[in-house]
Amino acid sequence: MPKNATAADPSRNLMIKTKTCQRLQKEVTYYQKEVTENEEKLEEMKKQNKNPFDIKKFQEVLDESHMMVPDSQRRFEEALRDLRTFLESINEEDETVTSSEWYQPAMELIKGMDGGITQDIAIADDAVVEVTDVSNLQDGEAF
Repeated sequence: MPKNATAADPSRNLMIKTKTCQRLQKEVTYYQKEVTENEEKLEEMKKQNKNPFDIKKFQEVLDESHMMVPDSQRRFEEALRDLRTFLESINEEDETVTSSEWYQPAMELIKGMDGGITQDIAIADDAVVEVTDVSNLQDGEAF
């Protein structure tokens, strides 16, 4: 199969865009979970009166984790918009796309997007973390 044929294959594009959204969704959830865990560790360090230098360094780690959440959220939202645009641009009667195993997961991702920017995202251990709308933050700004 020539390289150009795969670029024009709508079901392959659907798979790639859906997997990208799923990966970014997991990434957002991971960073949020990391922030929560690091906040708990920092509080524990403060309670145990650890070395102030160690506390300061761990606070810096926590701040970096906080900065990753809005960036990941932004990339996830961009990928969702790209997926939605792709699904809107294809012909709904195109059997190659609507019969694809990736069509239903893609539609579920879009349906979650329609519910609003803030949504619940399930993570691997069946816990649920709420995704906070951070679209009004400036680049590099922590919340």
